[in-house]
Amino acid sequence: MESQTESSPVTVGLVGLGSLGRRLGRQFVELPRSDLVALSDVDGDSLAAAGRELDVPESARYESYEKMLDSEALDAVAIATPNGLHYEQTTAALDRDLHVLCEKPLATSVEDGYEVMQRSESSDRTVMVGYQRHLNPAYVLARKRWALGDREPRFVTGEITHDWRSCYEEMDGWRMDPHLSGGGHLLNVGTHIVDAILWTTGLSPTHVYASVDFHDDEQVFDRQSSTTVEFEEDAVANVSDTGVVARTREHVHVWDEEGAVYLEGREWDDRTGYVIDAEGTEKSPYHGYDRRLSKGTAFLDAIETGEVPPATARDGLKALVVTMAAYESGRRNERVALDELYPAAADIFE
Repeated sequence: MESQTESSPVTVGLVGLGSLGRRLGRQFVELPRSDLVALSDVDGDSLAAAGRELDVPESARYESYEKMLDSEALDAVAIATPNGLHYEQTTAALDRDLHVLCEKPLATSVEDGYEVMQRSESSDRTVMVGYQRHLNPAYVLARKRWALGDREPRFVTGEITHDWRSCYEEMDGWRMDPHLSGGGHLLNVGTHIVDAILWTTGLSPTHVYASVDFHDDEQVFDRQSSTTVEFEEDAVANVSDTGVVARTREHVHVWDEEGAVYLEGREWDDRTGYVIDAEGTEKSPYHGYDRRLSKGTAFLDAIETGEVPPATARDGLKALVVTMAAYESGRRNERVALDELYPAAADIFE
């Protein structure tokens, strides 16, 4: 990947102006190395409000993201739209030779995610996926112990809870539109845990068996699920997520033969953790999230240095493969082999 050596700020266009999009937009406004020059959203009211908040002139506000990409002199685009739009918007940006920061998930089908990964890895453009745990010191240190270290994880548990009850009761908004959401709580929220486990451990999953509580007859929108993931390295992970409880909590516990790392989170605050050694002593070398290292900062760093971003398209595809396999296992009520479900993506875990 080639670096961007120009001294002028990276010009950024932002697509999707919900709460997450606006947070990303504020980062690019505040960071001196970037210039947020254009906005796009299909909702005119959101577009106007975000334009005023982020100080983007009316002439650079677009209801069509393609028109924005074609009309503005952009270096990069940030995408914070509903899941089902990520694939077409990411590929449209790559068609125009732009750097891309896309929120998770990478896509809503493994086939589309695989195409994005291939295009990303054959391009000199930065493509980063918005998995913020890749920026969290606790998760980074856990990754150094296993994925980048010489220890072998043996047993993993992951859990995330969240309150989506109003979504299921009202069935409105984009999260309950199958074309925009692509799935329910597991794809939208549980994906953070799936990704975190794969990224920190470096394990290669082979089989998935899931029990999925679907909310709809078409079995698209899951309410909660429990998934067992088997790995080539003889490790096993149990992943549970739910959208029908009152509060958000997150737990990722990884054991190897010398002890464990426990990673914990409350609501959407900092994720922290501690180590358990072979004698059972608990130590706390992990610190909270350093908010100076934002997604925007990490994205700009990757553009300027040409180095691999913290969360790559390949990372996004790995999480997508396991997530979509869990859905298929839940529909079939049987254990599924990943290489049989997705043969084209079989080499991504090597």
